[in-house]
Amino acid sequence: MKSQLSRQTAGSRVAKAGVTVIFAAVLSACANYAGISSDKQMAQPQTYATQQSIPQDDGHWPAADWADQFGDAQLKALLAEALKGNPSVEQARARVAAAAAYSDTAKASTMPQVGATYSFTRQQFSSTALVPPPYAGSWQSENKGLLSASYDLDLWGKNREALKASLSQLQASRADEEVVKLSLTSATARAYNQLARLYALRDIAQQEITQREQIDRITAGRIASGLDTQVERKTAQANLATSRATLAALDGSILTTRYQLAALLGAGPDRGLAITRPALGVGDEVRLPDNLPADLVSRRPDLVAAKWRVDAFTHDVKEAKAEFYPDINLSAAIGLDAFGFGRFLNAASRTASVGSAIHLPIFDGGQLRAQLKGRYADFDYAVATYNQTLVTALSEVATQLAQIRSTDQQLDDAQAAQDAARSADQLALTQYKAGLANQLTVLNADTTALTADQQVANLRMNRRDQQIALAAALGGGYVDSADSGAYGKAATPVASAASTQPVVAAR
Repeated sequence: MKSQLSRQTAGSRVAKAGVTVIFAAVLSACANYAGISSDKQMAQPQTYATQQSIPQDDGHWPAADWADQFGDAQLKALLAEALKGNPSVEQARARVAAAAAYSDTAKASTMPQVGATYSFTRQQFSSTALVPPPYAGSWQSENKGLLSASYDLDLWGKNREALKASLSQLQASRADEEVVKLSLTSATARAYNQLARLYALRDIAQQEITQREQIDRITAGRIASGLDTQVERKTAQANLATSRATLAALDGSILTTRYQLAALLGAGPDRGLAITRPALGVGDEVRLPDNLPADLVSRRPDLVAAKWRVDAFTHDVKEAKAEFYPDINLSAAIGLDAFGFGRFLNAASRTASVGSAIHLPIFDGGQLRAQLKGRYADFDYAVATYNQTLVTALSEVATQLAQIRSTDQQLDDAQAAQDAARSADQLALTQYKAGLANQLTVLNADTTALTADQQVANLRMNRRDQQIALAAALGGGYVDSADSGAYGKAATPVASAASTQPVVAAR
């Protein structure tokens, strides 16, 4: 008896070993992804040379209310209105909703599926086929109701990786929404600053008209005294007309800028007519925060979106690899099946089934390998996009800072030039009125003073515009919520470690 048991045990072991060998042989004959990989990595901001162009200055990152520094309540209200009414924000929110729906669909694939069906069929059965008498050749009404369930074991994590990829795409869409909001608020603030610029230039133009009207009157008096001729009078009148044309052009530009602001608010052009003259202040001192290159990765929404997309494609690669392995799906059903209505609810009409389905890719003509290569190409593209976005972000911060520093230096000289030009203009006008200077001297001094006034006004507006652009380049108060653990447990990003570790798709 013992020898028989030992022979059975040995036979069982041989059988198991045989099954293992056969299974291994089948797997070796299956499609495989040997030789397909990627060595692309997300760049680290610390590897870029920024110590001189982006110095540590013990400053602060802009807050979400960065526009409040200019002390204009109307600007604050306009920014809130733009975020509420601009269609581009609604488009971004719709994209987030679509990504959320897709992630819910992917989540459903990881869970058991249960369904119920009922069917009624009126059918004549063949007299010479499989159906035996008395049903052969007769018409029968079949009632069938089934409760079914199925579950994909997902042994290799294909469905789980698809879910992770969809969650990362959802986070990328949310960051994209913040990109749209930041672009909209910065564009609105800069258009508003442009309106302030036009009003400042209009004031200068109006003052110039007053000045040239005075020159025209003085010229008329000098003609009566025989000191000037009609040539000087016509020249004065021509300059006066030119100044009035400049004022009219500025009024037109003010009107079109109002219309542009209305469009940014998502309203009709008449909304722009209700915007009053800006009352913008100088703003805060410009000082960059410490550790800017490293922290910028979580402060710029476009960088955050690019980082999440790298993470999504990392999971896409893993999903594509799982396609090379067998799929095992379990299914079961229970219900009632009967000819006619009278026996439908009888116990004898019960039917049940249980089973499994295994799908094993063996030869697919290279489809799976081509699909994996495509996923790796998407991953490489996402990494390159992230790296380019990082380079652009660092360049934008450095550029805006350099422009602000340059504008500050120019303002000092421009204000000194303005004071000297104004003094020379008034002195020339006084001498011209007293007959001690000719009109050409006055016009030259007046043109110099006009240019100086315009330069100072433009430099002041340029600096504020550069401040707004710098706030946007620094992220406009956005902070990646992944750093504070705000993402859901299922959405923990593989690629979110890009701020400290490079992400490389699995070989």
